[in-house]
Amino acid sequence: MGKRLAIVLADHQQVVRDSIVTLLQTQSDLQVVGAAASGSQVLELVQKHRPDVLILELDLAEGNGFEVLRTLSQEGASVPTLILTASDNEVDYVQAVRLGATGLVLKRDSPDKLFQAIRNVAAGQLAFSNEIAQQVVSWMAGERARPRPSGLQRLSEREQMVAGLVVRGLRNRQIAAELKISENTVKRHLQSIFSKTGARDRVELAAMAAEQKAEAA
Repeated sequence: MGKRLAIVLADHQQVVRDSIVTLLQTQSDLQVVGAAASGSQVLELVQKHRPDVLILELDLAEGNGFEVLRTLSQEGASVPTLILTASDNEVDYVQAVRLGATGLVLKRDSPDKLFQAIRNVAAGQLAFSNEIAQQVVSWMAGERARPRPSGLQRLSEREQMVAGLVVRGLRNRQIAAELKISENTVKRHLQSIFSKTGARDRVELAAMAAEQKAEAA
């Protein structure tokens, strides 16, 4: 038997993590060497084990999969990454691809599709279904064709609401309660807001909002 592929798994739900570990144990060439619930745990496990594949959920107990991918890239520690998610959001798919993910499997897909995607990613190949690949390509093509307004004008209506609450000084938990959404959703909105506006943190975002308000006066 050849070398087993070392896998680090990240998902915020323990039941899901345990189920996937049990599932992967049925494959003689796959071995889970670490499982994490939070972004910081993922980074520690990747650093420790240098796995062949990282299976990453976008929603984590602390932070999100996008932050993990960005940090790994910045630290020069990128690892072949397969996104395993229940999200049907095309924007999530595009963002994951931009940050270096080389495969994506939906949680509703069959186990065989997951197994093959892991092997493909480990071999340096892409692992996207035709449907998801088409969604990503279509979105990115449409994005290039759309005019690109600057600053806060590029934000969606919901992102503008989140940004407004940030400017008022609310923290993530307070924003989540105000908008009746999860903290992870708030974090993902913030990631998109920072990406679109170029703001590096809440202070810069507030300054940008103040500047735009002054220009409009």
